[in-house]
Amino acid sequence: MKYLNSAFKCSLVLGVLCCVVYPAALTLAGQALFPKQANGSLITVTVDGQEQVVGSEYVGQQFEDSRFFHGRISSVNYNCYTEEEKAEGSYGGVSSGSYNYGNSNPDLKARVEADLAAWMKDHPGVKQEDIPSELLTASGSGLDPHITVQGARVQVGAVMEASGLTEDELNSIIDRNTTGKTLGIFGEETVNVLGCNLDIAEALGMISRE
Repeated sequence: MKYLNSAFKCSLVLGVLCCVVYPAALTLAGQALFPKQANGSLITVTVDGQEQVVGSEYVGQQFEDSRFFHGRISSVNYNCYTEEEKAEGSYGGVSSGSYNYGNSNPDLKARVEADLAAWMKDHPGVKQEDIPSELLTASGSGLDPHITVQGARVQVGAVMEASGLTEDELNSIIDRNTTGKTLGIFGEETVNVLGCNLDIAEALGMISRE
């Protein structure tokens, strides 16, 4: 009984520390020191005089409007599904993940060929060899909010035609939403797709931001 009593007390103390004190301390520290990040780095804009949350800086979205830049392929459709898809059972709930196809999987070839054909149809002025790989490959999470600078530049022609914005305006938008390499040497320069599209929406008068 002595050992059981000691084990119970130890479990109780550790349970309180790990399940109550530690999470509470992290939550309070996050809210005090990094409130934006702790709350999901949400982006708020004004639409028709009403403030609306339109997304997070770090979670990708599905953009179908031809006036906007498009992100990477998502195996989870960026968690966007129609009511019909939910009814037929293809909706598996909010999630992240990739196709996880092997190089020899014929489904991978079929998926890439279908996405390539659709991309070329929407961007007739672009040569196939100029399309960067990330626009035809899915990220590990399926929620990647970034593309490469080349991936954004190659879309300028189509976005320019659909939106009416000039090439210089769109290139300036890409530059404003480009993050450089970590410490100047690690990784690659990346472009936040949502950031670009919010700038486009603002330039078209669809939203306003302070």
